[in-house]
Amino acid sequence: MDFYGFKAAVINHCAALGITEYELYYQASESTSVGAFQNEINQFTGSVEGGVCFRCIVNGKMGYASTEELSAAQAAAVVEKAADNAAALESEDAVFLGAGGQAYEPLKIHAYDLPSTEELIDTVLDMQAKAYAASPMVVDGTTTQGISERSEIAIYNSKGLDLSYVNQTAGLVVAAVVKDGEDMANDLKVKLGKLSAIDREALAAKAVQGALSKLGGDVAPTGVYNVVFAPKAMADLLQTFSGIFSAESAQKGLSQLAEKEGQSIASHVVTIVDDPFHKDNPMPIHFDAEGSPTHSKKVVENGVLNTLLYNLKTANIAGKKTTGNASKGGYNAPVTVRPFTMYVAPGEMSEEALLELTGSGVYINALEGLHAGANAVSGDFSLQSAGYLIENGKKTSRVKSFTVAGNFYELLKNISAVADNVELPMALGMTAFGAPSVLVRGLSVAGK
Repeated sequence: MDFYGFKAAVINHCAALGITEYELYYQASESTSVGAFQNEINQFTGSVEGGVCFRCIVNGKMGYASTEELSAAQAAAVVEKAADNAAALESEDAVFLGAGGQAYEPLKIHAYDLPSTEELIDTVLDMQAKAYAASPMVVDGTTTQGISERSEIAIYNSKGLDLSYVNQTAGLVVAAVVKDGEDMANDLKVKLGKLSAIDREALAAKAVQGALSKLGGDVAPTGVYNVVFAPKAMADLLQTFSGIFSAESAQKGLSQLAEKEGQSIASHVVTIVDDPFHKDNPMPIHFDAEGSPTHSKKVVENGVLNTLLYNLKTANIAGKKTTGNASKGGYNAPVTVRPFTMYVAPGEMSEEALLELTGSGVYINALEGLHAGANAVSGDFSLQSAGYLIENGKKTSRVKSFTVAGNFYELLKNISAVADNVELPMALGMTAFGAPSVLVRGLSVAGK
């Protein structure tokens, strides 16, 4: 039985039991991954995952049940189990189902055929050869990977929602390892799209050059510096602390941005956007996990917090409308809040001009320990870093093995300039983070 047959069976069983408020959320994916190491295929995985979550409201309580088996028997079982769960709940929280009849942005998905297993294997081995050919310093440990995935989501409820979404993507991953004497470094690059359209030589060269750029260098001197965060480093910081923009976090006391909407929380040069239709997001989607329309929004505009991110529940608590940011980590996961494509908007100067403005300081292009060294509630961070010294407005000596420390809330206020070079690191999935290079004055660096 497919989802649509399962849906019909659920509708019939709800009618038989007198259940009038309910929802079906379906999510499924098929993926293939092929990896190569030392010029041989060393990894092959294929998976088919998915299932259905059924929710119903009985006497003002929301009950849940889920299944991976799409059959008439399971259709009846999830309805009865969810109704029983609702009857057993004691929570007084308000519950919601999305309303039908809403307007949705049209999607612009450029579909292409997914690669066959043979094409994945041939491409991954060719990428290995190109990575080794990019430099004599490339050593074993260098890996390449080819991926393909098809995803499907559908939401149906008794209030008129009947939505579906299908997307597919493929791509290549190169993890280059280089060695010079006893000094080793690595870098990873990802490119998504039709495999035959990806410039493999350029992708391999980019990964290898990224690794080579990390070789050598001394520990940065301890001090207080002007710091320029490269796009990838700033995007990593934004991702680590993105939860502070969630209304759910704010309402639970896990964000200092509670009740700060309409107030200045960052420098006037900072604008942060959440856009589900960003051109570089491989999986744009026009509805969220509750069926609410998604849309682009300036979460922070010229330093002012315009809005937190809301789903139906958190919006009701705050007396606001949902921003269309409801999320489910899987078909049977609870509804939470997340961004889609969140990025710091570009400024008007080049990175070169930003470095000239900096004068002297440190350029950070790599951060490590983001999970252990960052406190998403307080905003404090202390992270192992690498990059370059900035002298007379130019990147000069490479520096590594130093720690940069600060507080993300204060960092937002102390960004004095933003470059125009926004990068959105490639990643599978509907959530991505990006940033340009930014200049932050007065950060502590602990080195030698």
